Amino acid sequence: MAKVTHNGVTQEVASGRTIFEAADELALQVATSCFRTGICHECVVEITEGMDALCPRTEAESFLKGDYRLACQAAIVEDDAAVTFSPLRRKPKILTTTVDRPSELEPRVLRQGNDVLLDGIVVDTFRGHVLGLAVDLGTTTVAMDLLDLETGKSLAVSSFENPQRFGGSDIMYRISYDRDYPGELPKSIVAAINAEIEASCDRLGVTRREIYEVVVAGNSTMRDLLFRQDVQSIGQRPYKSLVEQAFLDGERETTALDMSTRRLGLRANVKARAYGAPLIASHLGADAAADLVAVDMADASGVVMVVDVGTNTEVIVGNGTRMVAASCPAGPAFEGGTIRYGMPGYDGAIESVKIAADGSFECGTIGDVPPEGICGSGLIDLLAELRRSGRMTAKGVFENKAKEILVHSESGITFSREDASNLAQAKAANYCGQMMVMRHFGVGPDEIDRLYLAGGFANYVNVRNAIDIGFLAPVPEDRIVKVGNASLQGARELLLSMSKRTSLEELIRKIEHLELETSPDFFDLFVDGCQFNPMPAQMVS
Repeated sequence: MAKVTHNGVTQEVASGRTIFEAADELALQVATSCFRTGICHECVVEITEGMDALCPRTEAESFLKGDYRLACQAAIVEDDAAVTFSPLRRKPKILTTTVDRPSELEPRVLRQGNDVLLDGIVVDTFRGHVLGLAVDLGTTTVAMDLLDLETGKSLAVSSFENPQRFGGSDIMYRISYDRDYPGELPKSIVAAINAEIEASCDRLGVTRREIYEVVVAGNSTMRDLLFRQDVQSIGQRPYKSLVEQAFLDGERETTALDMSTRRLGLRANVKARAYGAPLIASHLGADAAADLVAVDMADASGVVMVVDVGTNTEVIVGNGTRMVAASCPAGPAFEGGTIRYGMPGYDGAIESVKIAADGSFECGTIGDVPPEGICGSGLIDLLAELRRSGRMTAKGVFENKAKEILVHSESGITFSREDASNLAQAKAANYCGQMMVMRHFGVGPDEIDRLYLAGGFANYVNVRNAIDIGFLAPVPEDRIVKVGNASLQGARELLLSMSKRTSLEELIRKIEHLELETSPDFFDLFVDGCQFNPMPAQMVS
């Protein structure tokens, strides 16, 4: 018998049984729609221990690399082995809340008597509800909101980890993966969205046939993958989507996409449409555009700055008259990638750190359970506390030139010099993006009238600590507003209002796109940004 473990629970499983069968015995639901034949590719799991105890990959698993397997294909072939696994569709602490504000009610789909109309054309007989779905499609996480299009009311909000992670942790890896294994990434995200649609409909007692439109906000790569576009051009200079290039060449009137949900494989009404919000430029995608809707950038006065922190951080500075924007490839370090004990925001992740008077670390975890690793907000706290206490220099060198620091003795969680170096480079990307966009606009941090922090990661960060290590611009804290999942809020508003779609199209035409790496002093600024020091409060010329 082998011992198979998931989330700390262990079950003895006979040799020859698959990981899927072990999941059954652990009462764990793993996604599948092909009756475990290896065809649907939905049951991807990460094997964190005991890969050698499993059978070789089958032909159905040829698209997988590293520690990933299909649960239905991965059979245990060694007795007395220990195998630990996790399904990719886990439930991290994903931010779905937004700033509560009224929305215009001017949807694309209307009801007239017993008829349901889309774009003024009758597409169905009223079934009891007229529903729409807003989707924030992130590289790491996905959030969805099912809305009543007749009232504008949110009915069911859900979230999950993006299962495309088996194709890499950032968009460049995903682009390469899609080149080598075309179709696998779109298939996985469509299956995940469909599973959430089904679950939400079951909870509400409605049918997916009552969903008539899906609005998607995501970065250029994530959006175009879902809409089954070739994304290879986004991965090479000038880093533009084929859709954006066609728009620039005058072959399209917009960078927005509009397709049948049936063509994409999304389970909704047979006549339903999927609308991909417009792109800004290059890696500045529909998620950043949706942010602008959520913060009413078109009506902003003074100088407003939007920072949406993630694997790819977007920075926009300006107002309704002029805007400058840039995309910063921060990478996955602050979301757990490349950090030895780093992890996303699941239960057991250390999310806050403080050094006590006796020099020990006081750690708070998500779910108030024993620590398993450190998530992004905890890493920022840790860096700030190490700097504040003098136990780490600005260049990331530890006290007494130690190679690592013990953060939590009971769990053995450490923080190494290599971890600090990886975080320094990720932080430097954010540093450069914010400083260079402000400089190009002609303002310094002290001249920003309002800084909107968007996204789940930014929502949980200690702002003071983030400023102290140079992760965020030193804007006076009373001017900083956390706006929650602005991308999802923007997608909701675009779903509910056709006029907002028109306004957004006009707004993004005003944006000046700044390519950071083309600046002659980019490397110098990046080196400065690698140090854990605050940004200058005055504009750097």
